[in-house]
Amino acid sequence: MENVKEYVELVKAPWGKIFYDLVFTQLDIPQTPRLKILDFGSGLGVTANHYAKWHDVTAIEPNEEMIDNSYKQNPYTQIQGGIEKVAPMKELSFDIILCHNVLEYIEDKEPIVAELLRVINSDGVLSIVKHNRAGRVFHTSVFKNDPKKALTLLDENTNDRSNYLGMQYIYANEYMAALAHKYGGIIKDVYGMRTFYALGQDNAVKYTDEWYKSMLILENSVASVDEYRSAAFFNHLLIKKE
Repeated sequence: MENVKEYVELVKAPWGKIFYDLVFTQLDIPQTPRLKILDFGSGLGVTANHYAKWHDVTAIEPNEEMIDNSYKQNPYTQIQGGIEKVAPMKELSFDIILCHNVLEYIEDKEPIVAELLRVINSDGVLSIVKHNRAGRVFHTSVFKNDPKKALTLLDENTNDRSNYLGMQYIYANEYMAALAHKYGGIIKDVYGMRTFYALGQDNAVKYTDEWYKSMLILENSVASVDEYRSAAFFNHLLIKKE
């Protein structure tokens, strides 16, 4: 699958790496005590591998080629499959559940959210990273220079396609808030991600330490500011049990 190879290279690039550095900062998971973490839709295992250095991590991913190319420097449990692998798990099994850029690719999100909230501890956190429609409009118009397509994306019922993983069913934060509430969860925090770093088309400068360090600070500085997170390409939702 050529798209997986391209995705591997994307993750290695500065604009791929900075995504994970932002996630790690916003989650702010301490190294102790040792926690039980579920990474649902683990992809290349970057996040699972990172936290497995200090915590007990279970990663679930349906794509075999993603698993074959995954990061494995630190030991974690890798399971191939989807939500059917979560169904047999006991309630309150995990302290933290990660679901990053997964739900866009699933039209019926409700069974996923219901299961993930079922198996999270009463004081646990469900971390969802999702595409933000306003950010996608910015990206399509500015970076891709395609205002015609950007106009179509203004319609909240319009979906899009990923270069790597297929159809994306874009959804609003309000939709997730209502869905989480139905299954006993509440959104506690919302962060913006990729507000600036993917808009510039001069990729050469992005390989310099100065650009990377400054951009990471800038992204983190505006992640909780309404004006910027509402325009960010991604929103990061932290959901807790009500």
